[in-house]
Amino acid sequence: MNKVELVEAVQKSLGKETSKAEAERAVNAVIDGIKVGVKKTKTVQLIGFGTFKVASRKARIGVNPKTGAKIKIKASKTVKFVAGKALKETL
Repeated sequence: MNKVELVEAVQKSLGKETSKAEAERAVNAVIDGIKVGVKKTKTVQLIGFGTFKVASRKARIGVNPKTGAKIKIKASKTVKFVAGKALKETL
């Protein structure tokens, strides 16, 4: 499912009186809220769905696949998602 399909699913879920533009604003608001929450508190927990949290990656040595040369990869931060119990049960 991509973002367009998600917007259509939200619109369908909210009912016929909801426009596609309103559904897209709702999806964007949720995504923006998650971004702000992760940046501010390092964790966003949605009970029954899952948890988004900041994780650190250590610096490491990688290989350029084109040339085979070894390169240094800097330490960085990323966001990890851990599925909640209710989400796992639906799979």
